[in-house]
Amino acid sequence: MKRGLFFLIGLLLSVALAQFPRTVTDDAGRSVTLKKAPQRIVSMLPSATETICSLSEAACRRIVATDQFSNWPEMVKGLPKAGGFINPNPELIVSLKPDLVIISRGRLLEALERAGLTVYVTNPQTYDDIFRTARAYGELLGLRAEAERLVARVQAEVFALETRAAKASERPLVYYEIDPTPYTAGPSSFIGTLISKARGQNIIPAELGPFPKINPELVVQKNPQVIVVTHPEVAAIKNRPGWASVSAVKNNRICAFSGQQDDLLSRPGPRVAQGLKLLIECFHPNLK
Repeated sequence: MKRGLFFLIGLLLSVALAQFPRTVTDDAGRSVTLKKAPQRIVSMLPSATETICSLSEAACRRIVATDQFSNWPEMVKGLPKAGGFINPNPELIVSLKPDLVIISRGRLLEALERAGLTVYVTNPQTYDDIFRTARAYGELLGLRAEAERLVARVQAEVFALETRAAKASERPLVYYEIDPTPYTAGPSSFIGTLISKARGQNIIPAELGPFPKINPELVVQKNPQVIVVTHPEVAAIKNRPGWASVSAVKNNRICAFSGQQDDLLSRPGPRVAQGLKLLIECFHPNLK
């Protein structure tokens, strides 16, 4: 009996080891080669941190540092913080001797490559990217089956909420504001897809791209019935020239999300269904 058990364990280990070395292509078009499954990971964006931790608790424990904004799950809060997109700390990252660093686009790549570190660049922007990156991290960590289970679970959660939203009798015109510049979310972004799944109609033209900076006049022209805001300057919206005539402002249909709610909406990761739930409740407050 014991011999059979040891044989099975050995077989499973040999299968796992056989997955490496492995070469993958990242979102910058670079070839990234891993000689073995990484055990010391630095994750420099929250969506990557959350996705890896959602693969398994063991995968989450491989993370040795994160960016300053990664705050979920609880077990990553106490990890060293290596700055953010604008203010990364390459010295700290190098000192931790990671065998994989996951970053977004930016100046950090050059510094880490000079230090001889293995770097994977990721840039999730669309709804499909949520699942593509989950599979990519499963590939990088040697956890393909775990990634497929995660994808299936999140898609099922989204489908259940989308089915509920389909019962809504209206599809309000929606404007989503990320910051007061103003930057917004176009239909091709993952946020744009969530707006659609929540039975809203995004006022931003698709040709402007996933996350465009717009002229505030556009909002007045499009006259949205609902405004979603994920920055602190909500009160200033009503004082913008011409915005007092916008339907959402006149009828006080402005949904302001901050803190943990903002995280759910702004991160293309495994908690996307919770963000969708917030939008459904915002667009259709009387939906049973």
